[in-house]
This record gives sequence, structure tokens and C-alpha cells, in this order.
Amino acid sequence: MPAATGRIYLDHNATSVVLPAARQAVLDAMDMPGNPSSVHAEGRAAKSVLEKARDAVAALCGVSPDGVVFTSGATEAASTALSPLWLRDGAEWRAEALAVLETDHPCLRTGGRFDADKVTRLPVDAEGVVLVEALAEWLDALAGRPAILAVSWANGESGVIQPLARIRAALDGHDVRLVADAVQLAGRRPLELREAGIDAAVLSAHKFGGPKGVGALVLADENTRPFALFTGGGQERGRRGGTESLPLIAGFGAAALNAASSAGDGWPHVRALRDELEAVLRDMAPEISIMGAGADRLPNTISFTHPAMRAETVQIAFDLQGIAVSAGSACSSGKVGASNVLKAMAQAGYPADPALGALRISLGPDATRADIEEFITVARRVLARLGRAQGRSDAA
Repeated sequence: MPAATGRIYLDHNATSVVLPAARQAVLDAMDMPGNPSSVHAEGRAAKSVLEKARDAVAALCGVSPDGVVFTSGATEAASTALSPLWLRDGAEWRAEALAVLETDHPCLRTGGRFDADKVTRLPVDAEGVVLVEALAEWLDALAGRPAILAVSWANGESGVIQPLARIRAALDGHDVRLVADAVQLAGRRPLELREAGIDAAVLSAHKFGGPKGVGALVLADENTRPFALFTGGGQERGRRGGTESLPLIAGFGAAALNAASSAGDGWPHVRALRDELEAVLRDMAPEISIMGAGADRLPNTISFTHPAMRAETVQIAFDLQGIAVSAGSACSSGKVGASNVLKAMAQAGYPADPALGALRISLGPDATRADIEEFITVARRVLARLGRAQGRSDAA
């Protein structure tokens, strides 16, 4: 949490706190006058900073630096990846269909550059995990045609991690490229794109301690890639035109170095705090349901529903008590309409009214027991009111 504010920040899935090393890298790069594309000494110095950041992101993902394309963020990276036109070993490869998950982040779920009639949304089960039989049906319907499957590797609202090994196995024998939104997984679990069978992944720096406004499209094989979304002056090896934002990229690189060193252990200290908090919540309010409780989840995430809880109202109650949590993803908060994640899970049997929403708690790497204890103190007051409301409803 930012100690100077006196508040407790538990919304790291929306954006994490900028690391000191990332902040310093941004400031240092802002003092560099050179354009990375210039050949003079100043330009070469800027280019060196750019390539060091590229190396760090590549190491985080287990790929060659040639496979890292810097973008303005995950949304741009996803729009680039979800293109019907790719290059594969120098030849044009054209995808005739796209499948996404009903629970995917909007940057995938809306289909990128595919026409709407080419996009299939695959259902999930009550835990938020893709129905492999639905995936098999989609693959059968392709009848050998080339296509793309895009999945949010870890869901930002529920924390549910998709079973990439099972998904990749289902794709064997099919001409299907696999695109993964790895935004929430970066820094929390190891990212090895080749080992996972992923062709392209999407990253965003601000989810793991970097600055906002910078991300990357990461390719497992630089010879298999989508056509550029922006052409411009040929920067990023012709894969993304426009002068690179050196300060933001430098901060991204610093955050990637930190993430690579901290992701391997899976955040056991954060998981322990998360599990402890989850047990207390269940004890104080047996009516709550935890999204994805039976699935593999991010170690820092709890999203829960309660039959008497309107998530936005409870979020405000916590905010007034100095605690930042979320009523869904930051991309949908404040907008009219139920979460597509909660809606898809409810349709499969998750016991909740999507219109009421879910409250999400997402811990950061510096989460402390004191933070959790303060949250529990406030939650006892808030959830007690929910219990009374539920009692009045049952009596009626």
C-alpha cells in the first residue's frame, strides 16, 4: 500500500503500485534527449536503454528479444494479435475464424480485427474454466480451416487460471494459433510461452509494478506474427510504427526484471494471506460464494458474491473506510451492465445474481497481515449489515 496515504490498497488486479526501480528508470530515461532510431551518440544511448528493456521482457516470457514488440498497452497488443492476417515463415497465413472465451477481457472478447460473424464465444463452467467439449466442437466445425483461439490465461475478475496444457492438447493437429492474455499472470506465475504452446501473449506493465501506458505483444517465434496494426516509420522492426515511448519502456523493463525474479515461487506469502482472509470471510458470512473456488486461481485474488450484496454499494462502503477494493474489473467498473465474467459463470451454475456484481480483493506483493486485519475489521461491520438485510428478506 502507498504508506503516505494512510489507506489500504487491495486492487492490484486493476493496477499495481509502481516499483521504485521502475519509477527511477522512467525518470532517468526522461533525461535522455536521443530518439532510439537516431544513429548519433544520443540515439545509440536511447537505443541501448530500449534494448535492455526488451531483453528483460523477453527473459520474463522465455522468448528471444526479437519476439518482443512494445505497444501502448495490452489493448493495442491484443488488437494487433487478433488479426486474420499473419506472417508465417515469410508467407501470408490467413485465419478464417476466431474463438474467445465468454469470460475473456474485453480486449479479446470483442474480437479485435475480425468481423463479428467470424467470432465464436466459448462457454465456461461454473468455476469459470473453459468447457473443453465446446472447444472441441468449435475445432470440429473448422474442418481444417486456419483459425485463432484467444484466452485470458488468468482472469482479472475471478483470478481463475485457464488450463493451458489441456487447451493446447485440444489444439494439436489443428491449424490454430493460440493467443494468451497474460496480463494478470505476469509476475505472479512463471511465463514460458514456448513451454505452454502459446504463439503470442499480451502484457501490460502497470499490472506488475511498471508505469501505465505501455505493454507488449510477445511472440514465441518471431517468424510467426500478425500483420502490424500501425506501420508508420517502421519502428519495432516494422511490427509497430511510431517513436517508442522510451521512459515508459524503461520502466517496463525494470518491472519485468523484478517480476522475473519474484514469479517463480508463486507468491506463497500472498497466497497464505489470501487463504486466511478467505476463511475468515466464509466464517463471518456463510452465505457468500467465492468465484472459482474449486479452480486454479491467482494467489492474490478473492472475488465473492452475497445474495444481499450489491457490489458497487459495498465497494463504496469500504472506500469510505479507507480501503480500496473493486466491484469487478477496472475496465467495467462504473459502467451500466453486469460483468460478462459473472454472467457466464452464473449461466453455468455459479450461485449468484450477475446484476448484483461481485466484490474483488486483489493483494499486492507487499501485502501485510496488518492490512488483512484492518480489512477484516471493516468487513465485519459491512457484512453484518448484509446479514441483517438477508434476514429481513427471508422473513418477508
